[in-house]
Amino acid sequence: MAISSSIVDLGAKSKKAMVLWLEGFREACCLHRVVFFCLRSKSLAVRTGQCFLLNGLIFLGSLLTLNSVIIPVLQWILPNHCPQFDSLDLCAAGGIAKLFSFLRHALVQIFYIFWFYPVYILSLVLSSFWYNDIAKHAFIAMGRHELTAKPSSQSELSKSENLCEADKPAGLGRAIIGVGEHIYSLLLLSVFFLKVSAAGFIPYIGKVLNFVLLSWMYAYYCFEYKWNLTELGLDKRLDFFESNWAFFAGFGSPCVLAIFFFPSFVSYGVMAVLFPLFVLTATGSRTEDVINSRRRTWQGAGLGRLPIFYASDTLS
Repeated sequence: MAISSSIVDLGAKSKKAMVLWLEGFREACCLHRVVFFCLRSKSLAVRTGQCFLLNGLIFLGSLLTLNSVIIPVLQWILPNHCPQFDSLDLCAAGGIAKLFSFLRHALVQIFYIFWFYPVYILSLVLSSFWYNDIAKHAFIAMGRHELTAKPSSQSELSKSENLCEADKPAGLGRAIIGVGEHIYSLLLLSVFFLKVSAAGFIPYIGKVLNFVLLSWMYAYYCFEYKWNLTELGLDKRLDFFESNWAFFAGFGSPCVLAIFFFPSFVSYGVMAVLFPLFVLTATGSRTEDVINSRRRTWQGAGLGRLPIFYASDTLS
């Protein structure tokens, strides 16, 4: 009887988790918010356009040019086989083929060193600033000119945030706490990223586990800009995130699906283009209202908190 009850309870919780996962996935795909924000804010449209230009046209365009134009041309000019007019002795010894292979490799590396890697570094630096600007402009476009404006007072997140604000000191002490939380958040996510990377090497379940962890990581990154602007404390962020783990797993899934099957540089380029769109959908999302609307229809206990960041928090 106890086993049967446990199976029923597990089935009910699985259904609740799937419902929240689908809600998160749907929220991430609400890309019409991007159009709304860009129409409301010229500055936001410019920043988003700059992201597309740098990461899409220049970065991904450079990769496409390398693989589709430069390498094929080099293989035509410096082929693997010996031209008919070359010395038969050199061909027999493989000298010409080795020379051509070396020259092709050297020219491709020159392209990487003097063009591709500088563009990659420039993209990393500029994008990190632009994403924050995009989130700020989105808040202004929503009519929240005061960045400390809070979500609906009826939500659980608002209650937690108000308690957090009451606990924080004012002035310099508050600024120091903010900087400390930001540094700790960076350490936390860095350790979590190492865990994500290590998960991929686990036999059989590694890919699936890597996908789920990446989904949580990208979901956290997307919402972090919004939480920074509302000055939500780190402990409240983690509590809200871990208490609604199914929703955030669903929200991060479209991000990961877009890059999961590409090589590393292509994955970065695609994510750098799409990430500001997901930041905008996260900024415009009424996450707590969506989650609470589903919870009100539930019977029995909820899903409970999943300690996603426990290992990262301990090691940090």
